[in-house]
Amino acid sequence: MKNVKKTFILILLTLGATSTSVLHAQIQALRDEANSATITKDPKDTTKQTWKTGGMYNLTFNQAALSNWAAGGDKSAISLSTLLSLYAFYADGKNSWDNNLTLAYGFAQTTSLGNRKTDDRMDLVSKYGYDLGKKWYLSTLFNFRSQFTRGYNYPDQNTKILTSNFLAPAYFLLSIGMDYKPNDNFSFFISPITARVVVVNNDSLASVGAFGVDSGKHSLFQLGAFASINYKTNLSKTAAYVGRLDLFSDYLRRAQNVTLYMTNVLAVKVTKLITMNLSVTLIYDNDIKSVKSDGSVGGPALQLQEIIGIGLAYQFKNRTRSGVKTAPASTQ
Repeated sequence: MKNVKKTFILILLTLGATSTSVLHAQIQALRDEANSATITKDPKDTTKQTWKTGGMYNLTFNQAALSNWAAGGDKSAISLSTLLSLYAFYADGKNSWDNNLTLAYGFAQTTSLGNRKTDDRMDLVSKYGYDLGKKWYLSTLFNFRSQFTRGYNYPDQNTKILTSNFLAPAYFLLSIGMDYKPNDNFSFFISPITARVVVVNNDSLASVGAFGVDSGKHSLFQLGAFASINYKTNLSKTAAYVGRLDLFSDYLRRAQNVTLYMTNVLAVKVTKLITMNLSVTLIYDNDIKSVKSDGSVGGPALQLQEIIGIGLAYQFKNRTRSGVKTAPASTQ
């Protein structure tokens, strides 16, 4: 398992880096381009284009070195973050199937602080929908989310506290519900029946009941209601905004405690290969405890992440794959 994690990380670091939330904005932009593209087709060709596949890779790298620098600062500093995003969209008649995969990793290393992780994520989302008419889809959604390596909290320069690890936590979510999509910019998914499993595959974290699992156990089953609102808009020809709000309530334990996950991404395309992004992410989960400045465990708190990034972006060419060619209608 460790070799698998190291292999993924080496692949990502070899390819390059980016800020964590660039993915959502870029995927939506790619999808917009694919949907708006005009294709000249032979009228005699009745082959259906059922698959759209492609992806994106982003890279951000910074390095600094100081020697006898009167203004002060660390002797050396390096930061690197990388993100690989792949997608596959299927559509045929009333059936649709959207798949997104995100792999991200980043770190910063300075002389005084050493090596600290800045980004670590693996995220797979797969959603199938059947068109019922009037903008409503009967849908099933599956989501897996975890990370590659250990994560720490740093109460002070010389202390670090383990807070997470590979599959600690890991979230598995399976939801069945209705998806309302009045246009390409807005969707509202709601489900009264959602199964969610929280996995903590680390003995030390499980022993203290991290992420809501019972002390000594490595998993927690939840059954509840789930809702997701997605919105995107093009502010100009080179700027786009993407927002997402996920809400989950567990029927089995404290249904009044709603888990919140919200992302806001503003992406600006500077040139063909250079992008600038501002992302703000908010998380509130009653099962995730905060760490105080003295290293002790506190109560749940609103988590806030703000990232501004400028880096290189490469888009894999959008590809389409055909379904079965239908025979032309005969004339009598």
